Amino acid sequence: MNHAGKAGQAGQRMIGKALVLLLAVLGGGMVAAWLHTLLAAAATVLILAWLLFALFTFYFFRDPTPIVPQKAEAIVAPAHGTVDRVSEHLENEYVGGPCKRISIFLSVFNVHVQNAPVAGQVAYVKHHPGQFLNAMKAESAACNENVLIGLESSERPGEKIGVRLIAGLIARRIVPWVSAGDTIARGERISLIQFGSRCDLYLPLTVEVKVKPGDKVRGGETIVALRS
Repeated sequence: MNHAGKAGQAGQRMIGKALVLLLAVLGGGMVAAWLHTLLAAAATVLILAWLLFALFTFYFFRDPTPIVPQKAEAIVAPAHGTVDRVSEHLENEYVGGPCKRISIFLSVFNVHVQNAPVAGQVAYVKHHPGQFLNAMKAESAACNENVLIGLESSERPGEKIGVRLIAGLIARRIVPWVSAGDTIARGERISLIQFGSRCDLYLPLTVEVKVKPGDKVRGGETIVALRS
């Protein structure tokens, strides 16, 4: 699958940077007083802190390969997390009018790789600067930094699907892995949001939504809507 392993590579880079910083701090202290008791205690704390950070980073950047449903009329979740809003929404930037919105909250304990909800072509990718409010707040979708990915479905001619990746209080980096013109398969990895965040899915009004607030979903696997 395209982009497999990219999340792990991002995690390894973060762990490596933290290790370099740790070694620099320890090296500077060792030059001054290698055997000093206080330095030894501080070094132990720093090493333990780095180990904990490394373990959490490996866990956070995990990237399971989804078991993608093959049902022709299915639309799958674009992200792992908890559905906290299902509503009608006006999305004029790409969809061009009223649509159904499924909003998914991603905690720091969820997988943070996003997946294509349908097969088709990437028609639109746009980054919007903004604030970094707590992603648990619904209003963060309107004012936080975000990236909108617009998809032209090959599963239903003329169908336009939008995926909005929304930064949060801690999540301050959105990394799209696709560009306009790319062809994607349903369930394919399309992006990474680093740490807690939110993902909104924009669907045609004609679909039947199969999830409700409180439901847990898995990116690329859970069927969130069916076409009529």
